[in-house]
Amino acid sequence: MVVVLFDRIARPTLYRLGKNDPEIVHERTVRALARLSGVRPALTALHRIYGVDDPVTVFGVRFPSRVGLAAGMDKDGKALAAWPALGFGFVEVGTVTRLAQPGNPAPRLFTLPRSEAVINRMGFNNAGAEALATALARHGTPPVPLGISIGKSKVTAIEDAVADYQASLRALHTYADYVAINVSSPNTPGLRTLQDRGALSELLAELRRTTLDLAKAHGGTAVPLLVKVAPDLTEDALAELLDVCGEQEVAGIIATNTTLERSGLDPAEAPVGKQQGGLSGKPLTERARDVVRFIRAEAGDQLPIIGVGGVSCPDDAERMLAAGASLVQLYTAFALHGPSVVRRINRTLAARKGAGY
Repeated sequence: MVVVLFDRIARPTLYRLGKNDPEIVHERTVRALARLSGVRPALTALHRIYGVDDPVTVFGVRFPSRVGLAAGMDKDGKALAAWPALGFGFVEVGTVTRLAQPGNPAPRLFTLPRSEAVINRMGFNNAGAEALATALARHGTPPVPLGISIGKSKVTAIEDAVADYQASLRALHTYADYVAINVSSPNTPGLRTLQDRGALSELLAELRRTTLDLAKAHGGTAVPLLVKVAPDLTEDALAELLDVCGEQEVAGIIATNTTLERSGLDPAEAPVGKQQGGLSGKPLTERARDVVRFIRAEAGDQLPIIGVGGVSCPDDAERMLAAGASLVQLYTAFALHGPSVVRRINRTLAARKGAGY
């Protein structure tokens, strides 16, 4: 009954009240879940419906299930207690930048329901790394692993990117079970050049050194660093990137970010499909899976992979895991269909545990 109320009544109502503006719906959903985060009996009841116990350990972190929330849904960590209650086994917040920034002008978020896709050009809108650190210190972290995605502030020149990422890492490392290095968003000018060998090698070397210094200073272990890659890289460029990640002892790869390609869209949504920004959802399914498969073939077991991109049903999740991912993340499927999709995927994976992934 709760599944029906949320998926068939609550979400359509949100879209109607939000005049079908996806960003308004997004903001209201996160605000509602933020309020829900303070109501423990409701969280407990939801977890009974959506939760599953299907633990797995990846890059030294124990995850209660393989299905996580991708970055972009809860950029500033406002609803951290609610996401596990909806079935997510881990939560990735951000992408957050050193400096608070408003992001790109609206409209900047577009849904393509026939294509099961979303286009966004948000531009890392967030309250800044220090604000997120303050919120986490005040309210605590979720009862599942927390990933924090960090990116470059728009006003920071590419040549100053290392210091920009370091500042965010220093502010947030205490709260993170892993840190995702976002060098692949298409919505910050010049950011994807940080995937080039020289720039990436310098960035990862300095961030790795920073994690070791922080661990030594605080008497803990270094936070795992993961690199989030674009689906638009050629195989040669991706292989070069993986070489750098291996050299710099990166803990894992997140594959993939949104794409600039527009293949696979329903013809009726072609006008919306011309909007600038990164495309996510079903049209990205095969490409994201191919990237995961390529990474596994190139890197073997040395670089665990979080597969993200077009995972919208249990079959998609199973194929992503079979391609070589250890974990999967959802964004578009949750935005379009609500937590029932998380429930279905979790329960299918748990039922078929031992299938070889």
